[in-house]
Amino acid sequence: MNIKVAVIGGGVAGMSAAHELIERGFDVAVYEKQPVYVGGKARSVDAEHTAEGGRKPLPGEHGFRFFPGFYKHITDTMKRIPFPGNINGVFDNLVQSERVMLARFGKPPIVNTVNFPKNRADLQVLINAVTHADTGVTEADKKLFANKLWQVMSSSYDRRQQEYERISWWQFMETDQETDGRQPSPYEEYFVGGLTHTLVAAQPKLMSTKTGGDMLLQLLFLMLNPTGHADRVLNGPTNEAWLFPWLDYLKQKGVAYYHHHEATAFHCDRETRSIKGVMVKDTQTGEEKLIKADYYISAVPLERMAKLVNDSMIAVDTAFDFIDDLAAKRARSLNWMSGIQYYLREDVQLTKGHVIFIDSPWAVTAISQLQFWKNFDIRQYGNGEVKGILSVDVSDWFSKGLNGKSACDCSVEEIIDEVWNQMEKSLNVDGQKVLDRSMIITTHLDCDIRDKEIAPHDFKTRNAEPLLVNTPNSWSKRPEAYSNIKNFFLAADYVRTHTDLATMEGANEAARRAVNGIITASGANVELCNIWPLHEPNILAVLRWLDRRRYERGLPWTNEVPWLFGLLHEIVYLFHKLTGFRRASKPVRV
Repeated sequence: MNIKVAVIGGGVAGMSAAHELIERGFDVAVYEKQPVYVGGKARSVDAEHTAEGGRKPLPGEHGFRFFPGFYKHITDTMKRIPFPGNINGVFDNLVQSERVMLARFGKPPIVNTVNFPKNRADLQVLINAVTHADTGVTEADKKLFANKLWQVMSSSYDRRQQEYERISWWQFMETDQETDGRQPSPYEEYFVGGLTHTLVAAQPKLMSTKTGGDMLLQLLFLMLNPTGHADRVLNGPTNEAWLFPWLDYLKQKGVAYYHHHEATAFHCDRETRSIKGVMVKDTQTGEEKLIKADYYISAVPLERMAKLVNDSMIAVDTAFDFIDDLAAKRARSLNWMSGIQYYLREDVQLTKGHVIFIDSPWAVTAISQLQFWKNFDIRQYGNGEVKGILSVDVSDWFSKGLNGKSACDCSVEEIIDEVWNQMEKSLNVDGQKVLDRSMIITTHLDCDIRDKEIAPHDFKTRNAEPLLVNTPNSWSKRPEAYSNIKNFFLAADYVRTHTDLATMEGANEAARRAVNGIITASGANVELCNIWPLHEPNILAVLRWLDRRRYERGLPWTNEVPWLFGLLHEIVYLFHKLTGFRRASKPVRV
């Protein structure tokens, strides 16, 4: 088989597409703008100016990696990436976290387990967390939160897609819509904002209820499953533990991988409804050349794709016209989420997992990394004195911090300083000195965040790689992996997928859908890629079916269930409990 495919973009989506294609015998070439790194936002980097005495640069990141247990697509791919000494490839480089800490201003932290309790220590941690009485959360708050989760759990998929897609998570959860200039309530801090920022990695005021509800349910179902693992992280820097072995495997299989290559134009023929070539610029030499292939996959992020869409493409498929709408500032679909690493003189292990700084103005989360990097010798990096790495994500760049400024309006130095201040205020309570500035040897802010000249109505910093947020009604504007352009496919986290979130999982699923489109269009006699739907417990199927009937009749969701259906639900529940029956989530073909 000599079918040539050009993949534009070497992030997780582009590499996933190349992986599926090359294993099926296609001729694949990837064109990536980055000069050295691969994996897009998932990459780790060499922290600038940190190598001393012949040692390697310290590992920096766009943001720490998080692999929830409901991920199926990206982990399936990881199992097919060889790694020395591992049976299941780089998948075996995933390790489980055990705890999550809620750090709070002026109060002791709350530590909880992230998985179903598996021993007495886990159970004690869970009891301690549940019985905390100083959160300020009222019984009415708890009831409201439980009711809202139950509403999502028992709602039909049709209602979620058509009704909840049009409502923001903040609105659905019945929070106070007027939040400017006031302190969030405990309900908003703990249940709506804090959990959402960390678990779903999105702005609760911006994302749709369909997206936020589905993702939160996936994590909660995992925590309630004795065999599930809600939170997993890599056992080393992302490049070494995953991305570079992946690149080596793709090249070994025959993928041609071109760094320093940026797409500048798609040449679309309106009459034949096909792409005739892609103009690609060599960022080293400035030379432009026309790339030709039988099929093309665009695996570039939303903001880049918006600049590449042209009138000829829109004339063939009007769906491309919506890509610019998604990327526009007014749509608020693109937000900021970037990381900072603090390299410390001691290994400050805050907890055996992630830390949520629950009332930090900038929605800060963190993880002490070296406790999970058991075979990583940090002495070979930096100045040889680093003993701990505190990796931090900043999710809210537009709210005012303790310094009275938004992160986007701060310089790089001010951002690093303010984030440390917010963490100190959360951890140094009751006379304890958990963090101290004397611990810091050096720092690294995500390379995408850089200072720029201040212009009227503009930010002081710029973000080269913003994050897609699934805002209400955005699904209607998002494209499928296929298009009316016969030989052109899309693989990126803004493509419609079951995952429906800008994550590595969503990017990988989108890539599989694009590859399936090429397989079908080319008539190649090869297996289609596996696609997995999100899994929800079958014991709720009766309630979801009943709500679907109500939705089809134009009726709202209700918690009132006719006695016969309630009895059927109880019978199904009892059957599952007695037999332990749990149908596995099987892949579907698309």
